[in-house]
Amino acid sequence: MRLVGWAALMVVIVFLLGPFLVIAAAGLSAGDTLAFPPQGLSLKWVDAVFAMDNFRASFILSLELAVGATLLALLLGVPAAYGLSRYQVPGRDAIRTIVLTPVLVPGIIVGLALLRHAVIPLGLSVSTALVLAHTVLVVPYAVRVVTASLENLRTDVEEAAVMLGATRLGTFMRIVLPNIRNGILAAFILGFVTSFNQVPVSLFLTGPGITTLPIDMLSAMEFVYDPSIAALSALMALMSMAIVMVAERLLGLSRYV
Repeated sequence: MRLVGWAALMVVIVFLLGPFLVIAAAGLSAGDTLAFPPQGLSLKWVDAVFAMDNFRASFILSLELAVGATLLALLLGVPAAYGLSRYQVPGRDAIRTIVLTPVLVPGIIVGLALLRHAVIPLGLSVSTALVLAHTVLVVPYAVRVVTASLENLRTDVEEAAVMLGATRLGTFMRIVLPNIRNGILAAFILGFVTSFNQVPVSLFLTGPGITTLPIDMLSAMEFVYDPSIAALSALMALMSMAIVMVAERLLGLSRYV
């Protein structure tokens, strides 16, 4: 039975890591076309990625978008999570389900709905639309992670502070926030990774001169068939894995998700 378990584990690991290893190997190819197995090994396509101006610009845009949208999501999600976890709000379970809707609904539908019913009627700029859309996508993660952190915080500490004369706002700022700091950081990291790697929603909302890195990569694949896209894909995957691993090591990310 143990042997069967180990065999199943190996199959799962190969299934999860196999595509990444193929892309990483293709990105290290010494040849001029995207191929696997690679035609020798070289770092020239990794160097080429850093030399491409369009990728640098879209990377900076994706970075700024991910940070901005995640911060906005936390500004909305932290108070929402506190209210849902500490007060008997009418229809609380229904509200939680509604908040999680952007995660449950396919991204293509979310992107099309935002384009058709928010961006076009309101005449929003591309940058504003992207920030709002990514904020909508990240809010569910912020609410879920912060709620899990609040559930581990005893309420009698807050009540004691209020009985000693502290206001509810003061208690929230001085007691609650410091004690759920790790949960907020975990929510930020999860939201950042989600926003940075977002494709379906961004595909509907990007425009001329404003393109996120994943969409820029998708467009480049229509015209370029060299290993540079594979090299960039491997770098993005490594960055995401490194962020999550550091978060798990320092914050215990798995406790909140």
